[in-house]
Amino acid sequence: MSREVKLLKEMVSDDGSLGDKVSDKDLSPDTGKVPVGAPVEKSRGNLWGRWSVNLDSVATQPSVFDDTVTLEAYRPPPQYENTHRFDPGARWTWREERRVVRKVDLRIMIWAAVMFFSLDLDRANISQANTDNFLDDLNLTTNDFNLGNSLFRICFLIAELPSQLISKRVGPDVWIPTQITLWSVVAFSQFWLSGRGTFLAFRCLVGFLQGGFIPDVVLYLSYFYTKSELPIRLAFFWVSNYLADIISAFLATGILKMRGIGGRSGWRYLFLLEGLFTLSVGLISFAMMPAGPTQTKAWFRPKGWFTEREEVIMVNRILRDDPSKSDMHNREGLSPKMIWQALKDWRLWPVYLLGLVHMMPVGPPQTYLTLSLRNLGFSTTEANFLSIPSTVIGMSMLVFTAYLSEIINSRVVATVVLQLWALPLLVALYTFDSKTSQWVYYAVVTLITGFPYVHPIQVAWVSRNSHSVRTRTVSAR
Repeated sequence: MSREVKLLKEMVSDDGSLGDKVSDKDLSPDTGKVPVGAPVEKSRGNLWGRWSVNLDSVATQPSVFDDTVTLEAYRPPPQYENTHRFDPGARWTWREERRVVRKVDLRIMIWAAVMFFSLDLDRANISQANTDNFLDDLNLTTNDFNLGNSLFRICFLIAELPSQLISKRVGPDVWIPTQITLWSVVAFSQFWLSGRGTFLAFRCLVGFLQGGFIPDVVLYLSYFYTKSELPIRLAFFWVSNYLADIISAFLATGILKMRGIGGRSGWRYLFLLEGLFTLSVGLISFAMMPAGPTQTKAWFRPKGWFTEREEVIMVNRILRDDPSKSDMHNREGLSPKMIWQALKDWRLWPVYLLGLVHMMPVGPPQTYLTLSLRNLGFSTTEANFLSIPSTVIGMSMLVFTAYLSEIINSRVVATVVLQLWALPLLVALYTFDSKTSQWVYYAVVTLITGFPYVHPIQVAWVSRNSHSVRTRTVSAR
């Protein structure tokens, strides 16, 4: 048995904490504290970013807090909400840390995925509505539909930064549930669409209210996860997006058959029922989103989700990974000067630009997939079911590409994979004419829309390189 393991066995008390049973000879002669664990490199064979380590060895990693000079330079300020749990001498085992991370996955990550599921349900159901004569019922042309989609995306983009600023001021735990509740009301109100004007207005409203959700959640998750843990979890966060597309296809198949009930079209009930589901998610989210790792107690949850020991581990492992995460309170807004400082960080602009343009080649085929299938002669039910394979392929490629980016430790290569995937398929699509078999067209367009979705990788990439809460608030957009 190694000396390190023996030391840990001495240090681990009955309640799992460290430090109560350490003899003087085991303390560091320089600091008088239990030494930190040996630095580790992430195993390339583990999807969740874990390490091949002895679970009973010290997990506390070296950081700026181990030197008395840099400790004072990076010490969390009094206004930081987790300062009372900061302890530069805190030590814990890998077993304890993994138990805490698993608990965060169950309490925080799963509900984040549920919220994203609800967003995509309301964002993408217009695709299913198109299979139910949506355009004809509202006397819309394809150009009207194109304009509606463009307005949705423009409003979505415009809303991102203002939403982030509001979220930073009032807290993501308050603003995110508020967003979901607001857009769900707009979403189910599409039951009463009456024509071109209302269609365009509702597209703008849904886009504007949904625009800040994703960057708000990314900022929120950064409170709980380290830089190496966040990319894979964001990949699985986006998996819920694909699951929403699959499940909504089945839901639409049934709900659209309600056409004629009360003299209403089936797509109206689609908007109504899915919007009401999202409303329930928004209201529950007020209870399911604590403000931060040490703020999980509430009147309906008097004991909170985490013990004092778990809070110490959560706070100190996050700060040791990135000390800058304590430079602002989670309800501290950004001043105009801080916003300007974040915006002028030119080192992040290439990633912003990449995020804006990387999906342009595959965006139109994805948006018009169900409408294209209907134009090829497939029925409403067939069009909805035939959209599922592209979703399954895309979901698989999302996870594969995220894993690949961690294996080769390159976000750029992962982004290039998307273009290499799409280019030959788009060339083939360009050569098709009226004589091309509908099944050949379907096969190619399914592969195009099943592209490797690399946006989660880019989001984690920006978050990792922000180096301050101020910049992360702006860059996550």
